[in-house]
Amino acid sequence: MKNLVCFFSASGTTKALAEKIAESINADILEIEPVEKYTSTDLDWNDKNSRSSIEMQDEKSRPKMQDINIAIDNYDKIILGFPVWWDLAPRIINTFLEQVDLKNKKVYVFVTSGGSSVNGSFNDLKNRYPNINFVSGKRFFNNETNQDYLIWLN
Repeated sequence: MKNLVCFFSASGTTKALAEKIAESINADILEIEPVEKYTSTDLDWNDKNSRSSIEMQDEKSRPKMQDINIAIDNYDKIILGFPVWWDLAPRIINTFLEQVDLKNKKVYVFVTSGGSSVNGSFNDLKNRYPNINFVSGKRFFNNETNQDYLIWLN
């Protein structure tokens, strides 16, 4: 099976983890990049008028993402990573899932968060996209080993 690690990272934390996972399982990697990068002001979750707060309050919000220049069809297993925002996946993950055909793929979700588990975002994605085969979700910290990633994905 060919593996692809797809990730969105606003501050670099999820990117670092995605790179570790991709290296440990010998997977290709794809960054889900917004057309308009997020600034620290955009990410201020204490500000109800910040970009991230406004996006997360609107279930229909779909931030534009950069074009994907990789053939998703060539992969069997997709490992999808993102930070948890308001106990959910950032809306750009919805953009990605609605623009990329993941039919017949096994999708594993990993998240980074200072306090939230993977459950809220994983269950929301499973309910929102019933045609996608979401296999497992996991919150990782910074002390996992390559073996931990392999055990999870097998």
